[in-house]
Amino acid sequence: MTSPLTWPELEALTDWHIDYVNGPTNAQSKLRLFGHDESEIRVTLFRDNHAWCPYCQKIWLWLEEKRIPYRIEKVTMFCYGEKEQWYKRKVPSGMLPAIELDGKIITESDDILIVLEQVYGELQFAMADPRVMPMRRLERLLFRAWCNWLCYNHRSAREETFAREKFQEIMGYVEEALAATPGPYFLEEFSTADVIFTPYVERMNASLYYYKGYSMREMNQKMSDWFDAMESRPTYRGTQSDFHTHSHDLPPQMGGCYTNGEDQAKACADRVDNGPWVGLPDVTYAEPETTRQEALARMLKHRANIIRVNPTDDATIDTALRCALTQMMTGEAVQPPKGSDVGLRYLRDRINVPRDMSIYAGKRLREALESTAALAGDRPGPEIPVRHRRDQNPLEFQTPSAFASH
Repeated sequence: MTSPLTWPELEALTDWHIDYVNGPTNAQSKLRLFGHDESEIRVTLFRDNHAWCPYCQKIWLWLEEKRIPYRIEKVTMFCYGEKEQWYKRKVPSGMLPAIELDGKIITESDDILIVLEQVYGELQFAMADPRVMPMRRLERLLFRAWCNWLCYNHRSAREETFAREKFQEIMGYVEEALAATPGPYFLEEFSTADVIFTPYVERMNASLYYYKGYSMREMNQKMSDWFDAMESRPTYRGTQSDFHTHSHDLPPQMGGCYTNGEDQAKACADRVDNGPWVGLPDVTYAEPETTRQEALARMLKHRANIIRVNPTDDATIDTALRCALTQMMTGEAVQPPKGSDVGLRYLRDRINVPRDMSIYAGKRLREALESTAALAGDRPGPEIPVRHRRDQNPLEFQTPSAFASH
């Protein structure tokens, strides 16, 4: 093949679709009914556009597991744009997440879960259950140890080693807690305790691999078993992100993430940034057969905006994208236009899982973009900012909120 497929020809290669309202958990939904009538909705969840907020993920996962009908309104986190005025009128602090339950606004993720329990019942065990409380404390211990290792620029090898050893010590307690139950979860069955651990453990797994060369999932057997069990749940798969997304969304949220500069960390970071992405320890369940079709469908839906915001001129990137998508769908490499390597890598670095697509679809699209870019040259795309992520301002793609005129 000497020329890329046309957009209509590409469109003919995918019929991927999901039921956003009643189907599997997904990041694109604005309404979730689980077979209920819309008149039964009492809850609106306000969460961030990008699915970067860990506390939003906690509420999102809980609602999905309980199959409570709810609406979703997406709000801009400060690190990637200005917060919407309509949201600040509803929630003056601008905090995320928030819910509106029967007309009342509740903020703070733990408070939200407690209120939801009072209305809809607990997820196996309540937040204040004597079995859950120690798990909540353990999660906070692990969080602090992670922050102390990741978010400080340790001035000596001794400080770095101490922070690592402290994290590993707390991980030992986590392993003991998981080993104390008959199954893979933190208590005898999946529960609120697992929802509490999920968001930051996922981010620890990504960031420590990238910045410290430490594979949390591979070095802790019980934690590995826990991740495997979580990935068996369609609810978690729908909220799950990948190493690339988290490694680069965390620095502005955390106030900085610091590498230890070791060869292992450099090698891990290079793989997260440049591939190969399939086989990274961020996911282990079998890849669905439809991942390429999903990636293509999502690209087709947003291609006009993707082309418009790209740093390469429209005609060049239009052709280059068709080259990459042709390669992804047919396996045949097509020479992209000269100078398109920068634009292809710009997009490669800004695929956002799960906002844009699921984890394997994101990997296959990155793979195709990189292999096509390599035919054009070796120039990198614009650097990903570390002090903010306004390169991913959602206003470029956003439709107005239903609340915007309220």
